[in-house]
Amino acid sequence: MSRFNLIDEKWIPVRYPDGSRDELGIRDTLLRAKVITAIEDPSPLVVAALHRFLLAVLYRALEGPTDIDQAKALFTEGLPGEKITAYLEKWRDRFWLFDEKYPFGQIPTFEPKVWRAWTVLAAEHNADNAKVLFDHVDVEAPGTITEGAAARWILATQTFSVSSGKSELAHTGTAPSATAALVLPLGLNLQDTLLFSLVPQNREVTASDLSLWERSPELVARLKEGIERAASGLADRYTWRIRSIRLEANQSDRIGKLAFASGVGNSSMDQSDPMLGYRIDDKKGKLPIQFRERGLWRDFDSLLPDESHLAPKVIEHATGLTRSDRSRFPRSVMVLGQANNKAKIEYWRMERFALPEALAGDRFMRTEIRQLLSDAEETQKSLWLACRSFARDLLSRGDREPAGKDISGFVKQMPVNSWYWSTLESRFHEILREYTLERDSEDIRWEWLKSIRDTLTKAWDQHRASVSMGDVWAIRALARAEGPVLRKRKELNKEILKLEPQEEDA
Repeated sequence: MSRFNLIDEKWIPVRYPDGSRDELGIRDTLLRAKVITAIEDPSPLVVAALHRFLLAVLYRALEGPTDIDQAKALFTEGLPGEKITAYLEKWRDRFWLFDEKYPFGQIPTFEPKVWRAWTVLAAEHNADNAKVLFDHVDVEAPGTITEGAAARWILATQTFSVSSGKSELAHTGTAPSATAALVLPLGLNLQDTLLFSLVPQNREVTASDLSLWERSPELVARLKEGIERAASGLADRYTWRIRSIRLEANQSDRIGKLAFASGVGNSSMDQSDPMLGYRIDDKKGKLPIQFRERGLWRDFDSLLPDESHLAPKVIEHATGLTRSDRSRFPRSVMVLGQANNKAKIEYWRMERFALPEALAGDRFMRTEIRQLLSDAEETQKSLWLACRSFARDLLSRGDREPAGKDISGFVKQMPVNSWYWSTLESRFHEILREYTLERDSEDIRWEWLKSIRDTLTKAWDQHRASVSMGDVWAIRALARAEGPVLRKRKELNKEILKLEPQEEDA
């Protein structure tokens, strides 16, 4: 018997302007998008997957946009409720979470050798093949989850699964954008957020672009042989079946076990994704921007448009839509995703940045922001050289030359560099808000350079204070080490003086 239709049932977590929260079905989420502030969930992976899922619904329901004019019309007039409702009713039978023929996102004929715990769906929880620090779910007795939670995590695992281990079915590797940083410009409400990311694709692609629910579930025999194909469009890519899943049916509204194995391979992994920023590697060519331990803010320039067109298309689209109505310009951008190492998930992350208002004008800002980040990197090099010198002299205590790994290890445990970066990160978020249409970029860089100089000075002063009462070896090492810091501070002072705003004559 069919049960839990995603069109009507409450499963998408939303927040309203007054701070209240609720869960809605697909229809109400889209029809009420203008009065919803945001989709919110404790998991960044779920948040990203839900946005991509709703975008796929819109691409199919609206049969577009196929060009910028259609996109602008949608932005002006809003989402067409009748068209969305008609589409959902047409495909209602494909949105049952439990159904004999078309259970949503699942393979109904998949009978696994072993039914696995629901936790295999969620990177945030322990699974039978992976452990998560600080998660206390026992995979031998994991309990159960709601049907709504199962639906959310089905989407998240299809979006973010990475290649790992053996499978009952043919190996299909990693989801198309599983290891990249996904970008979402945020509007004043959910409707604007979705329209910012509804990037046009051409009419021919749109006509043949089929989503997960519009395709018949693959046969288990074919999945065992191995299926690989190219994505037909964005709706297909955003709902890709990278894993074969089937929830275990029972009489309750809770889910405890499921079938889980490899799904459909993607032969177009290098296809551009509008939510991703890219960089050019000398050997590997065009690669997506990924999260790194050092924090995405230090690569923030890669999210901003310029003539290279490597920035996320959703940012270009959002700024283009709002040039005629700057009151709806996206004030912030959310970046979500995970980092992995050899199929092991290291962390998942959600970061939020102010989107510089100056993007609403006609000038490219990528070079300006890159200059700020370059200023910070160059200054930190002097701090690192000073720390390395201090570590080398302190460890040598005479003529002995310490091993390079010992010096590196000592520098790594010094708090100087991490304090420098964490302090500047906070200031960088403030600086982004300074980029209005009226502000001069040189005035902003002047402020930024003063922040860099003051942060450099304080970082080294704190280190000096920590060793000032030490033995003679430490004091001698400190005196010899600070040369690079003093020189860099002198350079910064010269640049600051050169950029200092001049008062206008009365």
